[in-house]
Amino acid sequence: MAETRIGIIGGSGLYKMDALKDIEEVQVQTPFGSPSDALIVGTLEGTRVAFLARHGRNHTLLPSELPFRANIYAMKQLGVEYLISASAVGSLKEEVKPLDLVVPDQFIDRTKNRVSTFFGEGIVAHIAFGDPICKNLAGVVASAIASLNLPDVTLHRGGTYVCMEGPAFSTKAESNLYRSWGATVIGMTNLPEAKLAREAEIAYATLALATDYDCWHPDHDNVTVDMVIANLQRNAVNAQKVIQETVRRLSENPPPSDAHSALKYAILTNLEKAPALTKQKLGLLLKKYM
Repeated sequence: MAETRIGIIGGSGLYKMDALKDIEEVQVQTPFGSPSDALIVGTLEGTRVAFLARHGRNHTLLPSELPFRANIYAMKQLGVEYLISASAVGSLKEEVKPLDLVVPDQFIDRTKNRVSTFFGEGIVAHIAFGDPICKNLAGVVASAIASLNLPDVTLHRGGTYVCMEGPAFSTKAESNLYRSWGATVIGMTNLPEAKLAREAEIAYATLALATDYDCWHPDHDNVTVDMVIANLQRNAVNAQKVIQETVRRLSENPPPSDAHSALKYAILTNLEKAPALTKQKLGLLLKKYM
């Protein structure tokens, strides 16, 4: 299989990439089980990329059920070095309107039931995560959006993504709490991905697609699935255009990323004395440090 340096994770509404050519479905098995679905490897803008439908192509997995570790490890197995994550989000700010695009640079973790590390079982690592998004990859995504001049869409560069557990949407009290923190958008999936991608030394950026005003806005009804789906369908068209242009720019000029050496000073355990089974399980992540 040709080298696949760019990965794409499609969230709610984005279950395939229509522009992909020369497609093959790849069933990947990882030490952490099976990913959400088969990975679709194809050519986009002349570049081989790997696409994964985060919730499965028929949207059968709740956010709390997602095999985050398997999804990221599978991307690593295919050789992915840059990962673009497209995600539906609720807006926590008046100026971020439904259909707007946000490229956040921070996260707040409100999840409860997620395993967000590959490590444990005898090997300890603590990644630096002060800047959880790769700023250079985010810059490529943002410049791609700006170049497209999408109608009725505003780009918001930077901001904080609150990652909640779900699957229920927020209460008004919660929504207003997050607004008081200065958060920009809210979703249910991206923080575990970002942590695991950093541990896997993959540059990660979020393309957040606003579908609604969560439930805080006095002039908008509570979030409903009907409302979200209508905007998801419009967002999916925009997301594919952005991803296509991002891939074109990445393939021409892949930027350096601190993420690509994230484990260099993160592993506290003496690997010579670490359990053999754990070293084998994490071999793909550890091989350059052993």
